[in-house]
Amino acid sequence: MKKGKVKVYDKRTLEIILTDQREELEAKSSEVFCKRKEQTLIDLKSSQAQVVIGVRRSGKSTLCYQALQDAGVKYAYADFDDERLEGLSSDQLNDVLEILYKVYGDFNYLFLDEIQNVEGWHLFVNRMLRKKMHVVITGSNAKLLSGELATHLSGRSKEISLYPLSFGEYCVLTNTDTKTRSTKAEAFRREAFDGYMKQGGFPELFDISDKSVYVKGLVDNILKRDIEERYKISYKAQFEKMAHHLLNISPATYSATDLSDEFHFKSEHTSANYVGYLKQAYLLLGLQKYSQKSKARTVGEKLYAVDVAMMDQRDNAFSGDNLGWRLETIVMIHLVRRCKLEGLDVYYYREKSGECDFVICRGNKAIQAIQVSYGISKEKTRKRELKGLCLAASVTKCENLLLLTDHESEEVNVDGHNIKIQPVYEWCLEYMG
Repeated sequence: MKKGKVKVYDKRTLEIILTDQREELEAKSSEVFCKRKEQTLIDLKSSQAQVVIGVRRSGKSTLCYQALQDAGVKYAYADFDDERLEGLSSDQLNDVLEILYKVYGDFNYLFLDEIQNVEGWHLFVNRMLRKKMHVVITGSNAKLLSGELATHLSGRSKEISLYPLSFGEYCVLTNTDTKTRSTKAEAFRREAFDGYMKQGGFPELFDISDKSVYVKGLVDNILKRDIEERYKISYKAQFEKMAHHLLNISPATYSATDLSDEFHFKSEHTSANYVGYLKQAYLLLGLQKYSQKSKARTVGEKLYAVDVAMMDQRDNAFSGDNLGWRLETIVMIHLVRRCKLEGLDVYYYREKSGECDFVICRGNKAIQAIQVSYGISKEKTRKRELKGLCLAASVTKCENLLLLTDHESEEVNVDGHNIKIQPVYEWCLEYMG
């Protein structure tokens, strides 16, 4: 937890801030949003705190706002990511509650945005739950929220993960037809996917012309505010170089020892901790190796950027030129979102004789193997990708095999294995959200 300087706020100042925040929230009523599938996971009738966690600017606040508005309940709102509330102590959360009653009148739902910025927040939330208040929370740090929820609100919270917009949601916001089967509609969907693969899924990027400045600022904010300040990082320059390096080379497996040597950390534990912080802040997503052995799944983790915008919309970033990496990252994020919703697990498979990008499991049973390649027109590439799927089928005993590409579509049989080849954009729309 961030150990910042505690600041005491008088009630009049709190009233001004919270009134301003109400006006900002009410201004959302004139905006147009797309319905996100994660909204169905928010249970406003539950006595549990509903906790929405994800990377900064992914739309967590908007998701909760839509859920509360659609339900027509009386609620109050406080945003603790407001710089005017920096240093607020948990002792003053009751003052915040008092002012909220003054600003909103009576209510039975409490919407607390980026609550992890207040040290000791969980004690206040626990008290609100005991008083039968319905609580909706957002946060941008998995460790702080999840760890404290598990410790102090055991069994009294429900976590919902939110990621940047899916391709289906991107189509909704760009008014792209996802249903009609015509040459024209198909062309527009392909055009939309090209835009999505370049821009990514952060909602605010739709209204910003200089997208690289926005993404650079977002990454810097996550590194400095969510990680360096909160965890008191000693080697700030090396840490930032390592973070940008991992974003540049993702998707890729990493070695804590190699990172420690390359960036001159004192030990591999330091580099492992730093990678952990990047994952907890949702800047990076980790994928474990498929294996029936638990120990084997704990080594050789593969890292992905949380959105393709993070891969190239930064200073000195080159990975955006690799369309294969971008395509694989889109598939990974889509799979993680889908698996969260459906209670599935996703892994990658690799051994000396070949590899398969993704193995989806229900419990200990593999239900699908997926390979991703931007193009398979070259015979060498085609053979390699199909071989990886056949290898995964042999190891996992799963015959639901899929090769995702940018545009190819067919069905083939290789060594007795039936393999479907399908464009990524088409596959994404089969699981919109």
